[in-house]
Amino acid sequence: MDIQQLRANIDDVDGQILGLFLKRMELCRGVAEYKKEHNMPVLQTGREQQIIDRIKSLTGDPSLEAGTAALFTTIMDISKILQNRQLLSENPDYTFSLPDFSGAARIGCQGTSGANSETAARLIFGDKELKFYSSFEDVFAAVQSGELDYGVLPVHNSTAGSVNSTYDLMAKYSVYTVREVCVEINHCLAAKANVPVNELAVVYSHPQAISQCCDFLTTHRLKNAEYSNTATAAAMVAESDPADKLAAICSVECAERLGLNIIARNIADCSLNRTRFVCISRDLQVSPEADAVSVMLKIPHTEGSLYRLLTKFYVNGMNLLRIESRPVRDGSFDVMFYLDFSGRIDDPSVKAVMNDLAANLEYFRFLGTFKS
Repeated sequence: MDIQQLRANIDDVDGQILGLFLKRMELCRGVAEYKKEHNMPVLQTGREQQIIDRIKSLTGDPSLEAGTAALFTTIMDISKILQNRQLLSENPDYTFSLPDFSGAARIGCQGTSGANSETAARLIFGDKELKFYSSFEDVFAAVQSGELDYGVLPVHNSTAGSVNSTYDLMAKYSVYTVREVCVEINHCLAAKANVPVNELAVVYSHPQAISQCCDFLTTHRLKNAEYSNTATAAAMVAESDPADKLAAICSVECAERLGLNIIARNIADCSLNRTRFVCISRDLQVSPEADAVSVMLKIPHTEGSLYRLLTKFYVNGMNLLRIESRPVRDGSFDVMFYLDFSGRIDDPSVKAVMNDLAANLEYFRFLGTFKS
């Protein structure tokens, strides 16, 4: 038998598999209606394990048992997703209000005037008065307590990756993401005295900025030290003794505002360097144009658990915009996953997935929705 005939036979078998798959899904819809009428849960772990054990026993080839188990597990997962779409999409909607960015009176971000967080806040709130805090956590705490209406914080950089402290604080505080903006980052090296690069003693900046300019710092063999914020680092350098020969990585605008000498411009490793910032509020607020959903969750330490989680989004046609993981700080090796995916919370499929995750995971939290 030649390759063309083999492929033709495979196509024929695939057609038979498809027909049987569609027949099985139709039967599953009937099961969903029965469960709905009798108030039964979709997930029945004992029944699933019985099916997998039976399939393995019928395989007849030990080398294929894991494969057949994976195949039928996926088929059953798809069945559950379709059943959840029937059963859970009618659950009550989330209660939320509309954002009031124009009417906001109390807005905060970390750092000082000239920080990139200020630039992000200006994109949302224009020339409204901003309150600056010394740390990211202070901003989260102020929003949760009601001291602030909104807080603006960095969450991800195109060069250096995630701002881990923001994700960790999302897990700690009860706040919601209501908007996301992107800021072009233009790092420069600035000092109080106009000294050659090779004579600088220490370069200060936020860890993210240092990471984003790693190549420049390495090439010039510059000692660096972490600081709470690019703008506060620049302010510290502006107050330092010129003889100390300190420098800061900050924005050009910040350096000029503080009267610092710009020793080098465009020092980031990547010429296109952007940071995403999130705007958070204490209460759930949803803009009419919001088309992305953010959630936080834990999954069990079992084979294929992440794959099975991602299947829920794939089958429902929801594109994952971002997936991050952070360790759970409890002494274990557990991780918390942060997912952003396309969808609107009034979409029945999104509601079904959200209700499914909330009902069946060890931990699940809805973090908000925004325009992607």
